[in-house]
Amino acid sequence: MADDGCVIGDRWGVTNSDTLRTYPCDDFVVSPTLQAWRGVRIEVPAAAVWPWVAQLRLAPYSYDWIDNLGRRSPRQLEGLPEPQVGEAFTTAGGRKLGRIVSVDPGRQLTSTIMGAFMSYVLVPQEHDTTRLLLKVVMQTTRWVAPGLSVGDLIMARRQLFNLKKLAERTSQSR
Repeated sequence: MADDGCVIGDRWGVTNSDTLRTYPCDDFVVSPTLQAWRGVRIEVPAAAVWPWVAQLRLAPYSYDWIDNLGRRSPRQLEGLPEPQVGEAFTTAGGRKLGRIVSVDPGRQLTSTIMGAFMSYVLVPQEHDTTRLLLKVVMQTTRWVAPGLSVGDLIMARRQLFNLKKLAERTSQSR
């Protein structure tokens, strides 16, 4: 662990100001030993990104062959109702996993899974673009944190790129 508190793989696609902002997941873990931030710019308005974030309830949208037992995450919007606190966060390999702990439709979805809490935050930008930010916090040993951070980086990066691609493609086809 570096002197500044950074862990290998704790930041990808984010600015310093992204890491300084408050995220809803911060309310669920006091003094986390793991904090990781991820972000991607999506070339559509937040209203076009939100349904894809809400659809995480159906699949992980990462490397399906790893975290979804080879089942392909849906590539079209399924018209789901808005997520609700207490609902399962995602479905992987046919099993419902985690739970939603906070939601502000169109703005943020916060969940817990495998001891971690994570917030997906949509930040509208100029020219109808959106920053999709993800923060993960967790209590773990400082020796485990770097491995978890790197593993999460690989999976979260794929997930955010998939959500970006799907939101942009869906928006273009309208």
